[in-house]
Amino acid sequence: MKRSWPYLVPGVILALIGLVWTLQGMNVLRGSVMSGSPLWGTIGPIVLVIGVVLIVIGIVVAARRRRAGS
Repeated sequence: MKRSWPYLVPGVILALIGLVWTLQGMNVLRGSVMSGSPLWGTIGPIVLVIGVVLIVIGIVVAARRRRAGS
């Protein structure tokens, strides 16, 4: 797990930010300048996917290290 955190931590952060931006762009989360903006409805899912990819890479790295260590 030592080598996977550089992927997992930014991945989780980006996924959360991407989710918030998506919801704001879709006008689900209101009260912001970004609410209802199609720009954030587009950027949000892209950032979300990048975060999920980083999380998956972190999990794969951790699994490979676990397998190599046993």
